Amino acid sequence: MKKRTLRDIDVHGRRVLVRVDFNVPLNPSDSTITDDSRIRAVIPTIQYLLDQKAKVILCSHLGRPKGAPDDKLRMAPVGEHLCKILGRPVLTTKDCIGEEASKGISSLKEGEVLLLENLRFHPGEMSNDSEFAKALASLGEIYINDAFGAAHRAHASVVGVTQHLPAVAGLLMEKELKFLSTALNSPARPLAAIIGGAKVSDKIAVMEHLLKRVDALLIGGGMAATFLKAQGKEVGCSLIEKDKIDASIELMDKAREKGIPLLLPVDVVVAEDFRADAPHKGVPVEQIPPNWYIMDIGERTITLFEKQLRECKTVIWNGPMGVFEFQPFSRGTRSLGETLATLDATTIVGGGSTAEAVRALGLTDKMSHVSTGGGASLEFLEGKVLPGVAALPDV
Repeated sequence: MKKRTLRDIDVHGRRVLVRVDFNVPLNPSDSTITDDSRIRAVIPTIQYLLDQKAKVILCSHLGRPKGAPDDKLRMAPVGEHLCKILGRPVLTTKDCIGEEASKGISSLKEGEVLLLENLRFHPGEMSNDSEFAKALASLGEIYINDAFGAAHRAHASVVGVTQHLPAVAGLLMEKELKFLSTALNSPARPLAAIIGGAKVSDKIAVMEHLLKRVDALLIGGGMAATFLKAQGKEVGCSLIEKDKIDASIELMDKAREKGIPLLLPVDVVVAEDFRADAPHKGVPVEQIPPNWYIMDIGERTITLFEKQLRECKTVIWNGPMGVFEFQPFSRGTRSLGETLATLDATTIVGGGSTAEAVRALGLTDKMSHVSTGGGASLEFLEGKVLPGVAALPDV
């Protein structure tokens, strides 16, 4: 999937409106940014534009302000943080459209950066209101979408503005599409997918789509309980999605028919309660005690999964293997992450909690690509067309 990018258009001296995804976590006590990975991911695009002497106008949403100003969700702290990263001033405005925004842009010089106020302070952003999109587009001469994390939303700043300005992809958007598209359509083989997380319902469409493409499918995390239940096993107090048992059986049957290994845990770590300090032990999946909780994959499962992964040349990973937020139950996620970091393979980590886990483990730089899009990467892996991507012209 190749889209026109900022390298295909002359941006020198132009007002360039860049949709970024600066929806970063803030410390509620002092509004400091606790994870700036989404900001750092878009720095190559910003730096390219600065090198070309463009007038850089950044726009993003932050949190869920429900279409009205919220002082706790203003972009000023993000602008201050970006200023430190770039080592140059970053101007901010008190609105993202109208007189306040126009006033800030009128004083913007070539090679300078301005960050507009939170897009979601206006209800027209999420409703893709044509007038809001037009007002936003009027601030720039060229539009760049570098917000893959928002590409699954048909919002005004993602889709609407492309009706009013020449539109291209940024360098981060290009990178995301390249890695994910290649993994799905022309991967180096064998290709494996590791799917985890809490619920089958969140990932069943992804697994069904991937089963048509992978050479092996490895399933862990909380969702494994539903698959184990579908096999008739006792799973204690673990979350079970009864309405997904038939879908789980069907997926396992399809894998068997295709001759594709579908690996489930053969042992798990269980706890008496869903707490970090709860008494816990490792047991085979045939011996899960009633009233206990599955919290992580076990040692034999880690070995089984690692053996399969070492044969692979491409690995897609979406979803942790256990309750990695609790240190006693992080071993499965940590072990698989460390294994992926040593592979002679293309390793692609889905966004959201998986990316968070990889960052917490200090393994980000050892992966081929860690996606900045949680919901967007998930929908892409489902085979869905992302509105923000569809709105950009092909090469």
